[in-house]
Amino acid sequence: MRMLVTGGAGFIGSHLARRLAAEGAQVVVADDFSSGAWTNLVGFKGDVATCDVAADPALLRRLGPFAVIFHEASITDTTVMDQRKMMHNNVEGFRNILDAALEWRSRVVWASSAATYGRLPAPNRESQEPAPLNVYGYSKLAMERLAEQVRPRLAWPIVGLRYFNVYGPGEDHKGRFASMIHQLAKQMLAGRRPRIFIDGEQKRDFVHIDDVVEANLLAAKSRESGVFNVGSGSAATFNRVVLELNRVLHTSLPPDYIENPYDFFQTWTEADLTRSREILGYNPKVDLAGGIDAYFASGKLGK
Repeated sequence: MRMLVTGGAGFIGSHLARRLAAEGAQVVVADDFSSGAWTNLVGFKGDVATCDVAADPALLRRLGPFAVIFHEASITDTTVMDQRKMMHNNVEGFRNILDAALEWRSRVVWASSAATYGRLPAPNRESQEPAPLNVYGYSKLAMERLAEQVRPRLAWPIVGLRYFNVYGPGEDHKGRFASMIHQLAKQMLAGRRPRIFIDGEQKRDFVHIDDVVEANLLAAKSRESGVFNVGSGSAATFNRVVLELNRVLHTSLPPDYIENPYDFFQTWTEADLTRSREILGYNPKVDLAGGIDAYFASGKLGK
């Protein structure tokens, strides 16, 4: 079965592409390599196309057809303030994907984000009215609405996944936009106190990359369209993350508390997984301690 992974040189896309290939799929990776890393694809034996799905729909069409499209490509830097750039890349790129899917009759699984929730009360449920705090979150909401408009024209499911805070090996190319787990570990490995916002009690739902890949595979088999949460189902404070990192790194570095400069900062995110469990069969297997242990064992934590 032919499958397309857009953003396949990125963190999530590369893990997904390798897993699909390992399970026997004929996988094509499409990436413009503006933010992904070729090193993430070392060992991947499928086709790799240098393609910007937002700017080059003609090349996208030449790659097909595909039975399933996993659309992971987008600008994920939540601090980007260039509205035109964000909306064109994320929304128009998705529009091109949907146009191709209609032609090819492809199933589509695509990346949305917990950023659509903004500061809504946690645990976050898909039934809550979205309230994004920045243009990144709004672009993902616009993608969700676009999917809703296209859905009646499809005789097969289209599934959006609202990722929470994904972490794990292969994210180092993201630099300061890598997970807080990676960033704090990097500071601590350099002997520096981990810098977190005052008072460190902000909460995040940290979800391991293996669980995110599993969610994508389940979504590709779903009989129902919609948007679903993908998290661990449990929130941890930044103080807790520092404790876990001190444990695995055999350090004893206290946090260095700093002021939070962001007006659009989410203070508590946590996925309610009720619908994801009932409809997709998604049951995350990696808790925070186990995920950090596995990350450390990979030799890539903070490196």
